[in-house]
Amino acid sequence: MNIDFAQSLIILVILILCITVHELAHAIAADALGDDTPRLQGRITAAPWAHFDPLGAIMIVVTTLSGFGIGWGKPVQTNPANFTVNPRLGMAIVAFAGPLSNIIMAVGGAMALRFGLFGHGETQIVGGLFVLINISLALFNLLPIYPLDGSHLLTSALPTNLAFKYQQFARQYGVILFLGLALTGVLGRIIGPARDAIFAFLVGPLSL
Repeated sequence: MNIDFAQSLIILVILILCITVHELAHAIAADALGDDTPRLQGRITAAPWAHFDPLGAIMIVVTTLSGFGIGWGKPVQTNPANFTVNPRLGMAIVAFAGPLSNIIMAVGGAMALRFGLFGHGETQIVGGLFVLINISLALFNLLPIYPLDGSHLLTSALPTNLAFKYQQFARQYGVILFLGLALTGVLGRIIGPARDAIFAFLVGPLSL
């Protein structure tokens, strides 16, 4: 296996940045809805170490060295009872805030590429990686597999009785299912085509 350490380092730095923003977005959304739990736990910060998750960090390193990185940060804890809106709606808003931050960064990065703000050559490649990674993180986190954000969105959307049953199933088997999909490469085959199509749509016919 040939490893481009320079590119791996760039991917690692971008991942840390984007995952930090992702987790911060969760914390800010919860805080804005009246839950001060993230603030009390020191999560309203752009410091990467405040959002560090050991397993997520291992996944970042392993997948980065294998060719393309993915991973996650420390989940933001919330108390829905503190929300100033319906708790189920509040949980959905908080859950979606993370992927939304990645979507915004992907769109912003794509616009910068289109207008030539990343320049050409290696800096343009870095811009392309920034967009690609943010698209991947958004799609990855929207999967309805516990503990990803998509599982919380699905829980909020389901009727109460089904949501309870889904939560029981997800908490018991979600991590096993997730690791199975990740380690067998199925996860990449699920995300890959959508990621590439969205990237082509956002960036256009640029040659990176």
